[in-house]
Amino acid sequence: MTHLIDFPTLPLPKPGQLRAYWRVPASASALAVAIAAAAAQHRAPLLLVARDNHAAHQLEADLHTLLGGDPALPVLTFPDWETLPYDRFSPHPDIVSQRLATLARLPGLQRGIVVVPVATLMQRVAPLAHVIGNRFDFRLGQQLDLDAEKRRLEAAGYRHAPQVFDPGDFAVRGGLLDVFPMGAEVPFRIELLDDEIDSIRAFDPESQRSLERIERIELLPGREVPLDEAPVRRALDALRDRFDIDTRRSALVQDLKAGLAPAGIEYYLPLFHAGTATLFDYLGSGMLPVLGEGVFEAAEHAWAQIGVRHDQLRHDVERPLLPPAELWLSPDALREALNRGERIEVCDGAHPRHADAHPLPLQPAPPLPLAAKDQAPAQALRDFLAHYPGRVLVATDSPGRREAMLEMLQAAGLQPEVLADWPAFAGSFTAGRGGLPESLPDTRLVGLPPASRGEASKFAIAVAPFDDGFALDDPALCVLTERQLFPERASQPRRRKRAGREPEAIIRDLGELSLGAPIVHEDHGVGRYRGLLSMDIGGMPGEFLDIEYAKGDRLYVPVAQLDRISRYSGANPDTAPLHNLGGEQWTKAKKKAAEKVRDVAAELLEIQARRQARKGLAIDVDRVMYEPFAATFPFEETPDQHAAIEAVIRDLASSQPMDRVVCGDVGFGKTEVAVRAAFVAAAAGKQVAVLVPTTLLAEQHYRNFRDRFADWPLKVEVLSRFKSKKEIDAELQRLAEGKLDVIVGTHRLLQPDVRFPDLGLVIVDEEQRFGVRQKEALKKLRANVHLLTLTATPIPRTLNMAMAGLRDLSIIATPPANRLAVQTFVNAWDEALLREAFQRELARGGQVYFLHNDVESIRRMHDELQALVPDARIGIAHGQMPERELERVMLDFHKQRFNVLLCSTIIESGIDIPNANTIIINRADKFGLAQLHQLRGRVGRSHHRAYAYLTIPDRRSITPDAKKRLDAIASMDELGAGFTLATHDLEIRGAGELLGEGQSGQMAEVGFSLYTDLLERAVASIKAGKLPDVDDVDRHGADVDLHVPALIPDDYLPDPHARLTLYKRISAARDADALRELQVEMIDRFGLLPDATRHLFATAELKLDATRLGIRKLDLGASGGRMQFVEKPNVDPMSVIRLIQGQPKHYRMDGPDKLRISLDMAEAATRFNAARGLLAALAPA
Repeated sequence: MTHLIDFPTLPLPKPGQLRAYWRVPASASALAVAIAAAAAQHRAPLLLVARDNHAAHQLEADLHTLLGGDPALPVLTFPDWETLPYDRFSPHPDIVSQRLATLARLPGLQRGIVVVPVATLMQRVAPLAHVIGNRFDFRLGQQLDLDAEKRRLEAAGYRHAPQVFDPGDFAVRGGLLDVFPMGAEVPFRIELLDDEIDSIRAFDPESQRSLERIERIELLPGREVPLDEAPVRRALDALRDRFDIDTRRSALVQDLKAGLAPAGIEYYLPLFHAGTATLFDYLGSGMLPVLGEGVFEAAEHAWAQIGVRHDQLRHDVERPLLPPAELWLSPDALREALNRGERIEVCDGAHPRHADAHPLPLQPAPPLPLAAKDQAPAQALRDFLAHYPGRVLVATDSPGRREAMLEMLQAAGLQPEVLADWPAFAGSFTAGRGGLPESLPDTRLVGLPPASRGEASKFAIAVAPFDDGFALDDPALCVLTERQLFPERASQPRRRKRAGREPEAIIRDLGELSLGAPIVHEDHGVGRYRGLLSMDIGGMPGEFLDIEYAKGDRLYVPVAQLDRISRYSGANPDTAPLHNLGGEQWTKAKKKAAEKVRDVAAELLEIQARRQARKGLAIDVDRVMYEPFAATFPFEETPDQHAAIEAVIRDLASSQPMDRVVCGDVGFGKTEVAVRAAFVAAAAGKQVAVLVPTTLLAEQHYRNFRDRFADWPLKVEVLSRFKSKKEIDAELQRLAEGKLDVIVGTHRLLQPDVRFPDLGLVIVDEEQRFGVRQKEALKKLRANVHLLTLTATPIPRTLNMAMAGLRDLSIIATPPANRLAVQTFVNAWDEALLREAFQRELARGGQVYFLHNDVESIRRMHDELQALVPDARIGIAHGQMPERELERVMLDFHKQRFNVLLCSTIIESGIDIPNANTIIINRADKFGLAQLHQLRGRVGRSHHRAYAYLTIPDRRSITPDAKKRLDAIASMDELGAGFTLATHDLEIRGAGELLGEGQSGQMAEVGFSLYTDLLERAVASIKAGKLPDVDDVDRHGADVDLHVPALIPDDYLPDPHARLTLYKRISAARDADALRELQVEMIDRFGLLPDATRHLFATAELKLDATRLGIRKLDLGASGGRMQFVEKPNVDPMSVIRLIQGQPKHYRMDGPDKLRISLDMAEAATRFNAARGLLAALAPA
């Protein structure tokens, strides 16, 4: 074993003894080390039983770190469903996939570790015959009938979906079958040639692009419950025989009859099988259970909760319940199963055998703060290294943290040896104890004096994300994590990367259009989208976008012209101003908007020029001071957040003033970017102003900044209405004297009496909530200081300055570690439903926000909730409480002294509690869409599935607008939706106030997307020294028509939304390379292109070439056609003359700007070749 050090032999059960007892070690990581060593000793699998999900996740992560993916000792996990007993929810597909993958591997497992929470071990599972017997595979060269395969996948429990995203999905398109097998890391794309499998490739579910090729794939069943004919019939018969059930009214029965899987079907598992199994049946006889501390108490608690849930829900005649003993092992049955063989028990102080238990040869790691007050940096660590006899490893969570930590240690005069990971460190012991490992080069020690060489050889740093530190007695070895080096830092959630959508794609995407949605044609104005139509025009099939205008007029736009179409967003879609087709109204509105845009563009360019002309603002970044500060951030940065922080620090260090917008959804970590920027600027001696829209947010930021800067010699203050005039005057005096480093405030900061002697950075939070006057005052500061803007939903102007390249944009689109989309329910007040919501969250150790926005009745609501959920610990928080008390309640909720927070909308302002994953919003009909989105963003910050319950009085008694808002929030559960919301619904977010009346009016009139396009064009024109011309008829480029079918056939791609998006992308492609890239993507996703689609791409490429040459129209048919030039074309006049003189029968001028062509071009290929040849001949040399 290279991954484990020479560990002393651990006490396993001796021959003739069935038990071995271990004393609980100092940390979960120490227990993981002992278990890994025991697994290496034992010649069969270990079953590690944890008391709850949290303990299981921690142990699993540490074991993966220790064993480094060693195939000889695999670590498998059997996760909990994360639903309540008898729940009406089915588990997340990722969880089902992982469970099935583990069950499939267990029968053949020779050695390794299986991690399971005790409540999950009690569950009865599908028998081996279902999981192992229903496997099937696909191989290259195999004959395949797609229709039969579709039926087989559906019978195996797979879901037919338009696009494959989650495990258990499959999609059929033409000769392609996409499938995401249960237990697989990635989905696969199977391509058929006739009826034979020609290729199998993995693909990325986010981009839908193919990855590497493989020979064969194996598919497990799609569910733990079989849905093919015989088991479903067995279940329906059992339901009729055993329960008095009205089959016509029961949704459960009706869904099963229709071949659907009802939500929560997992709790009827025994009805589908002749007999169920337990995890013990899969593991075999040699398996050795290791029971974590408190396991039997946790089993008793789980069993009691199952009983309570059964009693609560068993009276529903339409959804009868099975008795608990059919679905779970009782605690006695669990003990009986465990008593059949040997086992190890980990004993805490309350365990009856604690006195006899073996103490493990593991100690806690000592706290060694790197930045202790009244001490030189890393003094405690230096003293420890001088006296500790063994080797010391600094274990970091990621390569980025390793480099940051290394810089800090080197700045403190320490030089650790750099290793890749734990296996490299553990392997060094076996290579040669005492000195440097023979396998590792001595690179880091070259040039150091001899005294340091010994120290470096016993002091190393590596990427090893342990939950906590530990020390071994023999060999002497100590692992230090950031818990030891930064004791004040909270524990790190594990990161799981999720891809985000491209910002530009979100804004310009037409894929989200629903029928009847407002849409803008640049030449004809705002109409309503009525779908994609196929029509034959002049005998040629074509596809057209159908737009309905005022008075019922229809416009059919060829798909080649979709670059002229944009989504309308800028006001409520229902009140979008529909225009008359061919009327003056649109021309006037567009002209007015274009004039406004011209002024805006000139103003933006002037600000940019002023800023770029100003030099000497570079801020010196003190890395030695910055890194320890960054390490006190209690969470790991997401990739986007890290990129934004690095970009901001780079901007601050450059001599040009920064102007960066950080855009991220609620709770995606924008505030931390601001905190880091403020620290860098203040540490360099510059003052920082943090501008926020509300007093409450000012207080929140002030507390945040003050807490984060507590250990540093930086002064933070707040200008707020909570302070007296005398206090504010005193603060302004200190500010003017340069005694304050960071000042947080509302627009009060922009008053003339606020003076900064050395302002270096202005941070604007929630920019979209500032009015025009404040913006003017801010503009005066802008040219002279670094500016950082934070927003969840960027306003048009910000977004467009970013899109036009005038401001830098950092988008934090990656959800924080393990953030899942929030499941949203809109219901009338229902005590049973609410009790269940509380129990579902509290049972998994989580916390609940209950939002009640009426301070008068909040105490009465507290009593109601306490009666509803007696075991909840409820705290109250609202804006009218004394500040100190409010702060104490929030801190208590953060420390989990309360598990329910009954609060007003005070939580909207960015309070982060990762453990709170359910929010209940009372009277949700009284909130705006943006506010609901902001409030819902408070949950979903850990790896759990999160829930939002919006309670309303009654659907009939709420306003139509409220109904629409609630439907919108329920449907918009994608992560990062705030950014999409910005482009969907600017008026709701207050864009009118922000843009100034004039600008907002123009934008509501022409729509956001067109407004941004006009602005982009105006900026480009002014930069090129031209005056923007809104009436330029040639701005769309050439019109190319070769009278051949050029479309994406619906039998090739049936989804109209996907077709629409691709048409838009083809027509908006800027060059031939982009078109080729798109072709490759389409072939990859949907199969070989049909002729009509190849024509579409060829026409798009001809349009690009013709536009470059200044050709307005190219029209070629079977017997010839014509070419029309713009006023000043970019063609060689001599080439036109040579054409006419050389072949007068085929080419002649028709007026000053038209070239007539007479050629026989019956075939499409001939027409395309002729067009390409003609354009090549006219191109200037």
